[in-house]
Amino acid sequence: MSPRLTRPLVLEHEVRLADGSGGYTGSWEALGTLWAEVLPGRGALRDRAGLASHVQPLRITVRGAEPGAESRPAPGQRFRDGARVYLIDAVQESDATGRYLLCRAREEVLA
Repeated sequence: MSPRLTRPLVLEHEVRLADGSGGYTGSWEALGTLWAEVLPGRGALRDRAGLASHVQPLRITVRGAEPGAESRPAPGQRFRDGARVYLIDAVQESDATGRYLLCRAREEVLA
């Protein structure tokens, strides 16, 4: 069964700019919009430095793209869905034909 690519997600990558003090500041730049199917996994609460956050793992399926193509998601990039942000952890072909890519991603929200 083919995935239902019904949600437009903006694919973004981080752009690092020198801050003049030997470090950098990061901002996110849009690469384009991909139609996707977003399926949730099992969420969990995490405690980081005394702050509780809810982590929601996601399986995001998009159309396949050749390695190196700007439209191919990669770990370290993210999807934006309005105010929601999904950090991409891993990307793989969903089958041998490469028609679709499966992105393992997560959404973190402070509780």
